[in-house]
Amino acid sequence: MHVDELTENAITRRLTRVREITSRLIEGLTDDQMRAAPREFVSPPVWDIGHIAAYEELWVWCALGGGDPQYPEFQAAYDAIATPRAVRTAIEILGPREAQEYLHETRERTQQVMYGMRAASCDPRLSANGFVFDLVAAHEAQHAETMLQELVLAGIVRADLAVRAADAQWGSPPVGPARIAISGGEITMGACGEEFSYDCERPCHAVVLEDYVIARDPVSCGEWHAFLAAGGYERQALWSPAGWQWRCEEQIAHPAYWHRDGDGEWWVRYLGGACPIIDDAPVCNVSYFEAEAYAAWVGGRLPTEGEWEWAARGSVADDANLGLRFDGPIAVDALSATSAVGARAMLGDVWEWTASTFTAYPGFVAYPYAEYSQVFFDRGYQVLRGGSWATQTHVATTTFRNWDLPERRHIFSGVRVAWDAAESA
Repeated sequence: MHVDELTENAITRRLTRVREITSRLIEGLTDDQMRAAPREFVSPPVWDIGHIAAYEELWVWCALGGGDPQYPEFQAAYDAIATPRAVRTAIEILGPREAQEYLHETRERTQQVMYGMRAASCDPRLSANGFVFDLVAAHEAQHAETMLQELVLAGIVRADLAVRAADAQWGSPPVGPARIAISGGEITMGACGEEFSYDCERPCHAVVLEDYVIARDPVSCGEWHAFLAAGGYERQALWSPAGWQWRCEEQIAHPAYWHRDGDGEWWVRYLGGACPIIDDAPVCNVSYFEAEAYAAWVGGRLPTEGEWEWAARGSVADDANLGLRFDGPIAVDALSATSAVGARAMLGDVWEWTASTFTAYPGFVAYPYAEYSQVFFDRGYQVLRGGSWATQTHVATTTFRNWDLPERRHIFSGVRVAWDAAESA
């Protein structure tokens, strides 16, 4: 293997940490919960587990180590492109116990490859700087978040996994003005260093930004409550034509998982169960359509991903609400870290919708496979940035690009508003 001892130790720690979280997620689920998918656009957790194992086996044991798959008959079933979500409960796959055994056995073979018991036999870029191990660790972490989305969507309460967001301690004073003016100009966007990044984050390239203003904080539940009270969901002028059609067809009247109690007070359901809305916490589980309607209501817009990335520079994951630290978003002043320009919670709490559609950067090259991102370019997906409370820390970087359809809100998504400089003056 073409890694030094320090890199090997870091890889081992990362793989171990990711697997610990995956194991915690599934060890509390019944077989019925493992096999169920609450909606047609998500997978049953048992499929996710088999897919994680098959993916790791493909890229480490097979592609790097030259071995054969343990279950060749299930390779198509665990291929995310060949087997869309809507059919994953209807096809033959491994059962819960067998899938977990496959996961464990695959990791044992990964360790054999990593420790040099099998020689690398193909593309040296897979082993350089431990790339392939970072790849499978990031992939597993992303599916752990997907499984958390599935649990919340299904209404499965897992108070054992994280501290309740309502119990977070906070009280730091606001940092800087509520709106931050940022000078435009030519910036460098995308992943530039040797650290692991996905192909859609590369290459780094120059982008010219106009002067703009961005909110210091993501939109809070309290602010969203004011949007509700002002009739934001009934005012067609605030919505795009596609957004208004979606709102009417789906009869959307508030964020996902919000409900009123017997006294008419708003509550929200997080991973640990229902609790009164935390006014100072970022609103979560809203669609792109809802996000752009809210931005219009306050006279703003959603930031482009270039504007978002430039405002987020200097943010670090160490002091962010990431990695199941809490069971949902917490008050924005709970943690003191800011970006270089003074923006808070750019990493963690909620994914933030941007105005940018998901497309390739100039000079994009798919690697190691086109199906990760290239097949989704220019097909109506919107870019989200920053990570959520369920995103693991090594995935949450200021260059990482997430994407989803504009109607989706089972993802842990929220809003940060931007303004043109002249409009905010």
